[in-house]
Amino acid sequence: MISLAGRDILHASGKFIFTGVGLGLLIGVTLSMAGIYRGMVDDADTLLDNSGADLWVVQQDTLGPYAESSSLYDDLYRGILTVPGVAQAANVTYLTMQVGEGARERRAMVVGVVPGGPDAPGQPQHLVAGRHLTRGHYEAVADLMTGLRLGEQVRIRRNQYRVVGLTRRTVSSGGDPMVFIPLKDAQEAQFLKDNDAIIHQRRRTAANPAFNRPGQPGTLEAVLASQTVNPSVNAVLVRLDPHADPDQVAGEIRRWKRLTVHTRAEMNEILQAKLIATSARQIFMFLVILSVVSAAIVAFIIYTLTLGKIREIAVLKLIGTRNRTIAGMIMQQAVGLGIIGFMVGKIAATLWAPIFPKYVLLLPGDAVRGFLIVVVICVLASLVAIRAALRVDPAEAIGG
Repeated sequence: MISLAGRDILHASGKFIFTGVGLGLLIGVTLSMAGIYRGMVDDADTLLDNSGADLWVVQQDTLGPYAESSSLYDDLYRGILTVPGVAQAANVTYLTMQVGEGARERRAMVVGVVPGGPDAPGQPQHLVAGRHLTRGHYEAVADLMTGLRLGEQVRIRRNQYRVVGLTRRTVSSGGDPMVFIPLKDAQEAQFLKDNDAIIHQRRRTAANPAFNRPGQPGTLEAVLASQTVNPSVNAVLVRLDPHADPDQVAGEIRRWKRLTVHTRAEMNEILQAKLIATSARQIFMFLVILSVVSAAIVAFIIYTLTLGKIREIAVLKLIGTRNRTIAGMIMQQAVGLGIIGFMVGKIAATLWAPIFPKYVLLLPGDAVRGFLIVVVICVLASLVAIRAALRVDPAEAIGG
């Protein structure tokens, strides 16, 4: 049986190789789609790891700071520090925007952190060059994916920032590289208004009768001054004492500070169930479609090859070859085609994965599962050709 299948493959080796390459490219796309999903999950885990936080304190009844907007006053962290079990608490802001100018412009997540050492929550991790932020203004630490280099200037809103450090794999849940700047600068950038908007707002405020009542001196001036100050942050990142219970500390903050607190497990669930869920379903649909197309290609090729040797199959039946042997030969050809395709696809996916703009994570476990699925698809696809072969009349070997 093995000899029959092998000889037939050698006889049509060119067709098998070209078909295997075409099928392999399709399998490579399928493996890449699975790798894109794995990369999205890894980006979410990396985002949480890079934050260095055990708890995320956000605006009440929100899923912030990554899945929803969240706004807190920047002095709330002082009260959080008094909660038993809290070791560190730091303000942070997140803003996804275009950074740079002209051809160097790149979409990135701008993170506002309090300048300090690498041990504080929110500080950039995995520093590969340069140093951390030490000044309160106009310094930046950027991920390598931004294409920025040490000493370069990058424009964020109206200001120029000098890159003093570089990190690796510091990305948002969407895979955008991060750029860290001082918190005060980030607060200004997040809520910055253009000059015309500021002038119009001041005119509206000045025209409001509520600010022109007798006996209330300084009220209007205070409001106008407050329009240029932003006291808000998106979240407070909390790091706990080594032996503290995250759920217990989170419960205390919720109870006494009237804020929403997410633990690491809850935040991971939010990222995967809220942000990645739709993309995951879409990728799953693509995987199903690609699997069906792959099965159709294998079925068509094996069926075509079977129809091309109807006379040979009739001769085999005439000399007493069992149907099981003929079916096994066809099934082995289909599996052989799938193995060739999988090898080509795995090599192709490995080669083009680094070219993708988003992170593609190819896991060995996915490759093993993919190989088993390819074998099953090939076995099922060969059933159509086997059915056609078993219906061949041995008399056709004698006829013209």
